[in-house]
Amino acid sequence: MKGQVRADAFDRFVAARWSALLHLAHLLTGGDRHRAEDLLQEALVKLWFAWPRVAEQAPEAYVRRVLTRAAARSARRRWWGERPVERLPELPEAGDVAAAVEERTRLEAALALLPVRQRAAVVLRYYQDLSEVQVAEALGCPVGTARSHTSRGVKRLRQLLGDAVEPVK
Repeated sequence: MKGQVRADAFDRFVAARWSALLHLAHLLTGGDRHRAEDLLQEALVKLWFAWPRVAEQAPEAYVRRVLTRAAARSARRRWWGERPVERLPELPEAGDVAAAVEERTRLEAALALLPVRQRAAVVLRYYQDLSEVQVAEALGCPVGTARSHTSRGVKRLRQLLGDAVEPVK
């Protein structure tokens, strides 16, 4: 019976947080949906085995840490081979894409150009709204290093996007 309770709690957590975690993985992989799905599956398998230890504490923080580290590891691979897509890209027609979607696409493309640890720091800090301490824990580094990664990542994003935005504090 205890195993069924464990499985039910795990299933409820995954059902409740799947889309948010997948979106985080998508951002951490620089917009590669297939790699994001693979990373999330890998993270959830690790969570399953750690579930008895982390279920009552912070399972989402655990998954974030696993995702961040797995994304960094996978980014160090030199070649990923072909990248399958569901459809061939088409040129957008004038006026058929909302400005918000275009801006998000620009941001995701710029995020993909950042070094892995900077991208992870920016995503965790500003998309996930984690504190500097939580970002440092997820990255497995000192707070000052996490702060540097975040600062450099935001500075580079501003250069890439060409926006004159007030500094984020």
